[in-house]
Amino acid sequence: MVGAGVIGLAIARELALAGQEVVVLESESRHGTGTSSRNSGVIHAGLYYPAGSQKALWCVRGKHLLYEYAASRQVVHANIGKLIVGRAEDEQALANIQKKASANGVDDLTWLSANQIGELEPALSVEHALLSPSTGIVDVHSLMYALEGDLTDAGGMVAVQSRLMWAEQLADQSWQMKIRVGDAPGGASATEEHALQAGTLINAAGLDADAVAMRIKGACQSLVPQTYFAKGNYASLSGRSPFKRLIYPVPVPGGLGTHLTIDTGGGAQFGPDVEWLGSVDPHREPGSSHASVNYQVDPARLDGFARDVARWWPDVSRDRLVPGYSGVRPKIAPLDAPAADFMVLGPADHGQAGLVQLFGMESPGLTACLAIGQAVRQKLLG
Repeated sequence: MVGAGVIGLAIARELALAGQEVVVLESESRHGTGTSSRNSGVIHAGLYYPAGSQKALWCVRGKHLLYEYAASRQVVHANIGKLIVGRAEDEQALANIQKKASANGVDDLTWLSANQIGELEPALSVEHALLSPSTGIVDVHSLMYALEGDLTDAGGMVAVQSRLMWAEQLADQSWQMKIRVGDAPGGASATEEHALQAGTLINAAGLDADAVAMRIKGACQSLVPQTYFAKGNYASLSGRSPFKRLIYPVPVPGGLGTHLTIDTGGGAQFGPDVEWLGSVDPHREPGSSHASVNYQVDPARLDGFARDVARWWPDVSRDRLVPGYSGVRPKIAPLDAPAADFMVLGPADHGQAGLVQLFGMESPGLTACLAIGQAVRQKLLG
């Protein structure tokens, strides 16, 4: 399989535990250097997604699986809860979130009175808030090490600095692949090429899923969606945060709004915002996307963070905001279109046995990773 992000590792673990021999090809020098390690680390409750969608189903199931797994494997995590907040004009938007959450089977949201808001988070200045007690945080690096540990204990492995250059299905329905090994870009002399044959091929390459798919010969290429990159920047809050829980405003187009997250070390960040990078060329070399992105956070964006956050925390000081980190979401719907669901295509979709491809694996992919692993195993093994 291709891609050792958190979703790829979860799939690989699931298949290895089912008795499959698993090799994960990872173009970088270690697992999860792309989207997986550049997000909020939030365990989402399943509040925002259309009822019946894969995002909704896998987020809600994945949330329970992730809490159980993190506790059993001593993965650092905390069920700290979050408040979704709004001003007077946001009341209907919050009501819609509660309705959508209920349709997804999330029935633990609570409307808070003004007094309750003040008791829980006195620094807030909002008229309305919903409390989501099942939202939490997880240390993503700790999680990925645990998943890879389970994979290797079950006989699987992650092959780093290994790029899939092409794959085709043979007459016996096995997959023949050419792999480039080494860290030199563009096929320089420091790399080597190897042949690999496998009974199944899974494309969980994240930012490069479309590029990998275009190297897989057959009818599956016609189903590859156009991918768009959306950069999310974070601003770190210097000094102590006045908040004990995650604070989210009502969602905005392309994301969940500039919210406050707390990492497992106690640090507070605002973000991500939405910086639309646009469409990408599906014919680029697999494994090239991560190196092509400028992950620096422009200090000029901090004014926007301060302005957005002031709607619910008026005492925020621009001087306490410093550029943090950033990540990129692989979206499969353009900016002016409704958010797309996860796209997970199996043999029943494209007619090629032993092939599963995953596109648009953005949030809540981290929360849903273990449920996605189960779904992929079901598509391949029944």
